[in-house]
This record gives sequence, C-alpha cells and structure tokens, in this order.
Amino acid sequence: MEPRTRRTTRILRALAALLVLGWLGTVVAVLVVGGRDQAAPADAIVVLGAAQYEGRPSPVLRARLDHARDLYQRGLAPVVIVTGGTGVGDTTSEAAVGRRYLLQHGVPDSAVVMETHGRTTIESMRAVRSLVDPLPGDTVLLVSDGFHMLRLAILARHFGLRPLTSPTQASPIEAHAGQRWKYVLSESIKVPLTLLFEGALDRS
Repeated sequence: MEPRTRRTTRILRALAALLVLGWLGTVVAVLVVGGRDQAAPADAIVVLGAAQYEGRPSPVLRARLDHARDLYQRGLAPVVIVTGGTGVGDTTSEAAVGRRYLLQHGVPDSAVVMETHGRTTIESMRAVRSLVDPLPGDTVLLVSDGFHMLRLAILARHFGLRPLTSPTQASPIEAHAGQRWKYVLSESIKVPLTLLFEGALDRS
C-alpha cells in the first residue's frame, strides 16, 4: 500500500471513530437527560402530544397527561399547555383530547391552553413560544417520555424558552426495553440533526 493511501486510510478510520464516539455520546446524553426530573416552579407546563384513538388518549398520551396533572396539582405552574394537531383520518386533535382528559381529571378549564396545529415536535414548540408570550415569564416545564427530553430542551431553547424537563415514568414505552431503545436510538440521530440544522428551524 502506498504511503498516501495508508495516510488516507488512517484519516478515514479516525473520522469514523470520531463519528462513532460522538454518536455514543449522544446516546448517553439522551439517556441521562431522559432520566432526570427537573420539576420546579415554571410559567407553564407543556405536554407533548401522542396518539389518540377516536377521542381517547393512547396509553402513552394518558401517561403524559397524568404526569402533567400531578405537576399542576403540586402548584408548579398556573397553566398547562397541551399540544398536538389532527392526524390523517382523525376528526379531533391530540391537544383537544388532552384538554378534555385533564378537565375530566380535575384541572380547571381556565388552566388548560391548547396548541392544535403542530404535527411535529418542531411545529408544536414553535407554537408554544407564542402561547407563552403573554405569561409573566418564559420558563416551561416539559412533559413527555424520557427519550424525548433532550431534543425538546434543545428546541425550547432555540425558540427562546427556558426549559425544565420532567419525564413521565408511567409510559408503556418505558416498560418495554425493546421499544424504549428503539426510541432512544432514533433520538440519538435526531438530536445531532436538530443541532446541525438549527439555523433552518425558523424557516421549517
């Protein structure tokens, strides 16, 4: 093998090793942030949407809503923002289903605000920014599954919010190791892409 070829091969191997180490670091970060509960006083609790079935929250969405209700009842924020648009073939939005569920479980109507247009995490967090504007501050207590927390915090900061993360521990995803790792690995790809293309988020 010629010296130049050997040098190129070493460089490529080093780059590949760096990429793998960076990816492993992201996996660890997703796990660490997902396992940390920063529940503390905030200006709003923000619940990220999940699937709903004919007006009923899926087990994943219900776990998030129950956790948000508990945080509200602890007096950590005066407002709960429920997010999520209407999926293909659905007749109602995830946010509307979430709102109805919270009202049925003791959260007053005046404390629940809906974001009904977001079909992606980015769209929802962008809309949350405008909903938080009238509030006294911009600290948001984010509620979702643990695997989601790192990317949510990155997006919240991008849109000028001060995020605290509080993952639900009752999600059925957490109870199934295979499912949990599938989502963790997916987020380990989405997080670097979010950071890499952060400048394009305002146009997306």
